[in-house]
Amino acid sequence: MGNTLVDIKNLRVSFFTPAGEVKALNDVSIKMEEGEVLGIVGESGSGKSVTAYSLMGLIPYPGRIVGGTIDFNGHRINDMSEAEMRAIRGNEVSIIFQDPMTSLNPVYTIGNQIMEVILLHTDKNKEQAYERAVELLTLVGINEPAKRMKQYPHELSGGMRQRVMIAIALACEPKLLIADEPTTALDVTIQAQILELMMELKQKIGMSIIMITHDLGIVANMCQKIAVMYGGKVVECGTADEIFYNPRHEYTKGLLRSIPRLTDKEHRKLIPIEGTPVDMLNPPAGCPFAPRCNSCMKICLGRMPEYTDLSETHYSACWLLQKEEFERRGQGA
Repeated sequence: MGNTLVDIKNLRVSFFTPAGEVKALNDVSIKMEEGEVLGIVGESGSGKSVTAYSLMGLIPYPGRIVGGTIDFNGHRINDMSEAEMRAIRGNEVSIIFQDPMTSLNPVYTIGNQIMEVILLHTDKNKEQAYERAVELLTLVGINEPAKRMKQYPHELSGGMRQRVMIAIALACEPKLLIADEPTTALDVTIQAQILELMMELKQKIGMSIIMITHDLGIVANMCQKIAVMYGGKVVECGTADEIFYNPRHEYTKGLLRSIPRLTDKEHRKLIPIEGTPVDMLNPPAGCPFAPRCNSCMKICLGRMPEYTDLSETHYSACWLLQKEEFERRGQGA
């Protein structure tokens, strides 16, 4: 810990569609240290996956970076060619995609797909790559690895396919593993196993993890730091304790109110966040959450607030916090 691994500053990514410019990311800044586990949470369309794909240099057409910088492990990602990106992709940074069935090639065996990554990024020969692939399948908890090497993706269960995706991502022991909703299609028991496996592997090979999810429950025990995104912006960021026990943005509070808690002694009604997600073709001039916020003020609709520092590790962009700060200073004077 201590060395900065990822430093995203004022990142703006847009998709230029026939309907107009979709501002998927609008001034996003995220920083993480080596060995850290960072959770990026928010509902669908908030910009979580686009942030990850930007870091991987995988923004699909017609999207492109229109502003800001991405620094990763000494590389300025914005300035790298596709050939240079291919050298670090899979080697220094890997990603586990949402759906393993569509991410794995149905016409190649599991062994073939794992070995391809090893042969591409290391100087191992075919025999050594085969041994490494079997070792990886064992590492991710797949039984009879030699038998699985000869099987095709459709012959495995959803949980096993996800483990294969993790094995491929870990093939070259990357410094950073990005997990893009890795447990979405899995049942609760397999979810828990996959998350436990990722944390075990983090300890074994000392990598950092970015966990992208819409489920705050998943990041509760896993992440040291959490960034909450809404409407292409980071609206709040802090340690896991700060986000769960002292949420300060109205969207974060809404997310927490909408998840069930095991500690509740009585049946508590879950409170949904009313309204619809922001239209990224025509984002509001002010805070993106303002149209759905019960505490919305006139200024919220017209101007985006600056970040208010709540501690050394906790900050949030909300006019209510600016108002509190102003009133506190007034009383102090």
